[in-house]
Amino acid sequence: MVALVGPGSDRVLGTVGRAGRVRAVAVDRGLAPLERAIAAQRLSGGDGAPVTVHDADPLAAVVDAWVARFDGTGAAGDLEVQVGAAVAGWRGRSVELPDYYVLLDPDAWDRTRRHWYLGVLVAAAPARVVPVRSAEAAGPALANLPAGRWWPELPRLLADVDRRVPDQLVRDPAAPGTSLITPG
Repeated sequence: MVALVGPGSDRVLGTVGRAGRVRAVAVDRGLAPLERAIAAQRLSGGDGAPVTVHDADPLAAVVDAWVARFDGTGAAGDLEVQVGAAVAGWRGRSVELPDYYVLLDPDAWDRTRRHWYLGVLVAAAPARVVPVRSAEAAGPALANLPAGRWWPELPRLLADVDRRVPDQLVRDPAAPGTSLITPG
Protein backbone atom coordinates (compact mmCIF):
# COMPACT_ATOMS: atom_id res chain seq x y z
CA MET A 1 0.00 0.00 0.00
CA VAL A 2 1.32 3.43 -0.97
CA ALA A 3 0.05 6.80 0.26
CA LEU A 4 0.43 9.57 -2.30
CA VAL A 5 0.82 12.87 -0.43
CA GLY A 6 0.82 16.42 -1.73
CA PRO A 7 -1.24 18.92 -3.64
CA GLY A 8 -2.93 17.32 -6.63
CA SER A 9 -2.59 13.77 -5.29
CA ASP A 10 -6.21 13.04 -6.23
CA ARG A 11 -5.48 13.93 -9.87
CA VAL A 12 -2.30 11.84 -9.91
CA LEU A 13 -4.23 8.79 -8.67
CA GLY A 14 -6.02 8.63 -12.01
CA THR A 15 -2.80 8.53 -14.00
CA VAL A 16 -0.87 6.03 -11.87
CA GLY A 17 -3.92 3.78 -11.66
CA ARG A 18 -3.67 3.11 -15.40
CA ALA A 19 -0.43 1.18 -15.01
CA GLY A 20 -0.92 -2.58 -15.06
CA ARG A 21 0.62 -3.39 -11.71
CA VAL A 22 -0.86 -0.42 -9.85
CA ARG A 23 -4.38 -0.14 -8.48
CA ALA A 24 -5.55 3.33 -7.48
CA VAL A 25 -8.10 3.59 -4.68
CA ALA A 26 -10.14 6.79 -4.49
CA VAL A 27 -11.72 7.60 -1.14
CA ASP A 28 -14.37 10.21 -0.37
CA ARG A 29 -12.50 13.44 0.34
CA GLY A 30 -15.34 14.56 2.62
CA LEU A 31 -14.38 12.04 5.30
CA ALA A 32 -12.13 12.93 8.21
CA PRO A 33 -8.46 12.02 7.57
CA LEU A 34 -8.39 8.92 9.77
CA GLU A 35 -11.73 7.70 8.36
CA ARG A 36 -10.33 8.17 4.83
CA ALA A 37 -7.30 6.03 5.71
CA ILE A 38 -9.48 3.29 7.18
CA ALA A 39 -11.66 3.29 4.05
CA ALA A 40 -8.59 3.19 1.77
CA GLN A 41 -7.21 0.24 3.70
CA ARG A 42 -10.50 -1.65 3.40
CA LEU A 43 -10.72 -0.95 -0.34
CA SER A 44 -7.13 -1.87 -1.07
CA GLY A 45 -7.11 -5.59 -0.40
CA GLY A 46 -7.98 -8.63 -2.37
CA ASP A 47 -7.58 -7.82 -6.06
CA GLY A 48 -4.06 -9.17 -6.56
CA ALA A 49 -2.49 -5.88 -7.70
CA PRO A 50 1.11 -5.72 -6.45
CA VAL A 51 0.80 -2.01 -5.59
CA THR A 52 -2.27 -0.19 -4.28
CA VAL A 53 -2.08 3.60 -4.20
CA HIS A 54 -4.37 6.01 -2.35
CA ASP A 55 -4.19 9.59 -1.13
CA ALA A 56 -5.50 8.95 2.39
CA ASP A 57 -2.59 9.46 4.78
CA PRO A 58 -3.48 7.80 8.09
CA LEU A 59 -1.36 10.39 9.88
CA ALA A 60 -2.86 13.43 8.10
CA ALA A 61 -4.59 14.77 11.22
CA VAL A 62 -1.41 14.24 13.27
CA VAL A 63 0.62 16.04 10.59
CA ASP A 64 -1.83 18.96 10.49
CA ALA A 65 -1.78 19.28 14.28
CA TRP A 66 2.03 19.02 14.39
CA VAL A 67 2.41 21.67 11.72
CA ALA A 68 -0.08 23.95 13.50
CA ARG A 69 1.72 23.47 16.80
CA PHE A 70 5.11 24.48 15.44
CA ASP A 71 3.75 27.20 13.19
CA GLY A 72 2.05 28.71 16.24
CA THR A 73 -1.51 28.33 14.95
CA GLY A 74 -2.61 25.18 16.80
CA ALA A 75 -4.92 24.82 19.75
CA ALA A 76 -3.46 23.55 23.01
CA GLY A 77 -3.76 19.77 23.25
CA ASP A 78 -4.78 19.21 19.62
CA LEU A 79 -1.59 17.32 18.73
CA GLU A 80 -1.98 15.01 21.71
CA VAL A 81 -5.62 14.30 20.78
CA GLN A 82 -4.69 13.46 17.17
CA VAL A 83 -1.79 11.24 18.24
CA GLY A 84 -4.13 9.41 20.64
CA ALA A 85 -6.73 8.86 17.89
CA ALA A 86 -4.12 7.54 15.45
CA VAL A 87 -2.63 5.18 18.02
CA ALA A 88 -6.10 3.95 19.03
CA GLY A 89 -6.90 3.20 15.38
CA TRP A 90 -3.60 1.36 15.00
CA ARG A 91 -4.11 -0.64 18.21
CA GLY A 92 -7.64 -1.52 17.10
CA ARG A 93 -6.17 -2.74 13.79
CA SER A 94 -8.46 -0.50 11.80
CA VAL A 95 -5.57 1.46 10.30
CA GLU A 96 -1.92 0.86 9.44
CA LEU A 97 0.85 2.97 8.05
CA PRO A 98 1.25 2.58 4.31
CA ASP A 99 4.21 0.57 3.06
CA TYR A 100 5.49 3.77 1.42
CA TYR A 101 4.79 7.46 1.27
CA VAL A 102 5.31 8.99 -2.18
CA LEU A 103 5.58 12.76 -1.78
CA LEU A 104 4.57 15.00 -4.69
CA ASP A 105 6.95 17.95 -5.08
CA PRO A 106 7.79 18.42 -1.39
CA ASP A 107 10.10 21.31 -2.27
CA ALA A 108 6.96 23.37 -2.89
CA TRP A 109 5.45 22.60 0.54
CA ASP A 110 5.74 24.84 3.57
CA ARG A 111 8.88 24.05 5.54
CA THR A 112 7.17 22.61 8.61
CA ARG A 113 5.03 20.12 6.65
CA ARG A 114 8.05 19.15 4.55
CA HIS A 115 10.03 18.50 7.74
CA TRP A 116 7.36 16.13 9.05
CA TYR A 117 7.74 13.82 6.08
CA LEU A 118 11.41 14.36 5.23
CA GLY A 119 12.54 14.72 8.84
CA VAL A 120 10.34 12.83 11.28
CA LEU A 121 9.25 10.01 8.95
CA VAL A 122 12.56 9.66 7.12
CA ALA A 123 14.35 9.34 10.46
CA ALA A 124 12.05 6.41 11.31
CA ALA A 125 12.30 4.53 8.00
CA PRO A 126 14.35 6.30 5.30
CA ALA A 127 13.52 4.02 2.36
CA ARG A 128 9.77 4.23 3.05
CA VAL A 129 9.51 7.92 2.10
CA VAL A 130 9.99 8.62 -1.60
CA PRO A 131 9.94 12.24 -2.78
CA VAL A 132 9.23 12.92 -6.46
CA ARG A 133 9.54 16.23 -8.26
CA SER A 134 6.39 15.96 -10.36
CA ALA A 135 3.21 14.01 -10.97
CA GLU A 136 4.87 12.44 -14.01
CA ALA A 137 7.64 11.04 -11.82
CA ALA A 138 5.18 9.26 -9.52
CA GLY A 139 4.59 6.33 -11.91
CA PRO A 140 8.27 5.46 -12.35
CA ALA A 141 8.81 5.87 -8.60
CA LEU A 142 6.06 3.32 -7.92
CA ALA A 143 7.76 0.88 -10.28
CA ASN A 144 11.06 1.20 -8.39
CA LEU A 145 10.23 1.39 -4.69
CA PRO A 146 13.34 0.65 -2.63
CA ALA A 147 13.59 -1.97 0.07
CA GLY A 148 14.35 -0.82 3.57
CA ARG A 149 13.59 -1.22 7.22
CA TRP A 150 9.95 -1.23 8.22
CA TRP A 151 8.20 1.44 10.27
CA PRO A 152 8.51 1.22 14.02
CA GLU A 153 5.28 0.50 15.86
CA LEU A 154 3.07 3.58 15.69
CA PRO A 155 3.15 4.36 19.43
CA ARG A 156 6.96 4.38 19.25
CA LEU A 157 6.99 6.46 16.04
CA LEU A 158 4.71 9.08 17.59
CA ALA A 159 6.22 9.05 21.09
CA ASP A 160 7.45 12.51 22.03
CA VAL A 161 6.50 13.86 18.60
CA ASP A 162 5.50 17.06 20.39
CA ARG A 163 9.20 17.53 21.12
CA ARG A 164 10.39 16.85 17.55
CA VAL A 165 11.04 20.43 16.53
CA PRO A 166 11.25 21.10 12.79
CA ASP A 167 14.42 22.44 11.22
CA GLN A 168 14.31 26.09 10.28
CA LEU A 169 15.80 27.67 7.19
CA VAL A 170 17.91 30.66 8.04
CA ARG A 171 19.15 33.02 5.35
CA ASP A 172 22.88 33.73 5.47
CA PRO A 173 23.12 37.48 4.90
CA ALA A 174 26.71 37.10 3.64
CA ALA A 175 25.60 34.78 0.82
CA PRO A 176 22.38 35.97 -0.82
CA GLY A 177 20.27 33.22 -2.28
CA THR A 178 21.72 30.50 -0.06
CA SER A 179 20.38 29.10 3.16
CA LEU A 180 21.68 27.17 6.08
CA ILE A 181 19.75 24.41 7.80
CA THR A 182 19.89 24.74 11.55
CA PRO A 183 17.87 23.04 14.24
CA GLY A 184 14.91 25.13 15.33
